[in-house]
Amino acid sequence: MAEQVTGTVKWFNDEKGFGFIEQADGPDVFVHHSAIQSEGFKSLKEGQSVTMEVSQGAK
Repeated sequence: MAEQVTGTVKWFNDEKGFGFIEQADGPDVFVHHSAIQSEGFKSLKEGQSVTMEVSQGAK
């Protein structure tokens, strides 16, 4: 199981369905709307604090 880390949403484009999250101790992380675990419309707000598992995906 991957380690849970916290970060802050740097930006998220609702139309394109992706954005980036800033980690306190690491590089910015790409996020796709399909990875968001919430009900309804899957979006993030700039400045929102999030908890996540970081994994390496295909480019």
